[in-house]
Amino acid sequence: MSEQSKMDVTLTVNGNTRTVSVEPRHLLADVLRHEFNLSGVHIGCAHGACGCCTVHLDGTPRLSCLTFAVQCDGRDIKTVESLGGIDATHILQQAFKSEHGLQCGYCTPGFLMTLAPYVSKQIELGEMPEEADIREAMSGNICRCTGYHGIVAAVKKAISSQLTERA
Repeated sequence: MSEQSKMDVTLTVNGNTRTVSVEPRHLLADVLRHEFNLSGVHIGCAHGACGCCTVHLDGTPRLSCLTFAVQCDGRDIKTVESLGGIDATHILQQAFKSEHGLQCGYCTPGFLMTLAPYVSKQIELGEMPEEADIREAMSGNICRCTGYHGIVAAVKKAISSQLTERA
């Protein structure tokens, strides 16, 4: 495409604001991976069925493989790289590790970005959700390795650790 058909979009990604020139058809997932070098945004299915590409758009989980980058002009985007830093210190990341909530790791960023707001909300409410509720919260994400038991256990552990600290 010619430079004339590109559009400038300003994105704040993980706290860094940058203007990039993109074709209107470019997906947010591709721009994050190729323009911002954020390899934690995985593209599993490219049609919104697996959840691997989940990011937070203005604080809400969003599938970046179904979102055009031009739709995000002026918006705040967080990827898994923002969650716990290089040391993966977020409570959910730590719980995934200790409860064997990951195996190959391909789906993990999407699960983390989907479940982090859910975990925060449950902690805020001071409630331990039922297993069925946790499974519903993560139902937009697919894992081919774990069988989900470790992921559910990780969510419970993350919530439980914070509820115990507050008590």
